Amino acid sequence: MPKSAYQPASRSPVTRSRAFYSVRLWSVRHSRGLERIYKLLAGVFLKLHPFWKFVGYKRAEKPVVLIEKTVKSFLFDCRMCGQCVLSDTGMSCPMNCPKSLRNGPCGGVRANGNCEVEPDMPCVWVQAWKGSRNMSAGDNILHVQPPVDHSWRGSSAWLRATAQSAEEKDAQKAEAV
Repeated sequence: MPKSAYQPASRSPVTRSRAFYSVRLWSVRHSRGLERIYKLLAGVFLKLHPFWKFVGYKRAEKPVVLIEKTVKSFLFDCRMCGQCVLSDTGMSCPMNCPKSLRNGPCGGVRANGNCEVEPDMPCVWVQAWKGSRNMSAGDNILHVQPPVDHSWRGSSAWLRATAQSAEEKDAQKAEAV
């Protein structure tokens, strides 16, 4: 067989990003504590809703995205899809799936629980299930997620969730009156 110019990488992407991968697994193992922190921060962001409205969500987007990306990239190897479901998936980001599956594993999960595309990597969804079992809202993993809207890529899921929660809260107040 003739030798070609193409030579495959000797290591998988998982090996190349081992530091992020180790932290990602730590986050899944500590999903219950991270869930508490997530709920606390969501409450803080909701209390800041009047500030976000005053400043303007659009204007706040850039600095919040910078902080959100830094934190979530480190802890969860986040891809900044703008539609975070970490609190529903055991603190395992489904966007780390090589197939970008949002609602569970593909049919190719290996017998050892590893990914069919990245054989060195445990399936993101196997990890999600393990993490969800530690969380108080662990059954949220059973909710069907909508497809990814790629127009939100790189935007703040934190601000979007805050604005949605504030709208729901305002709607509840309006109904009560």
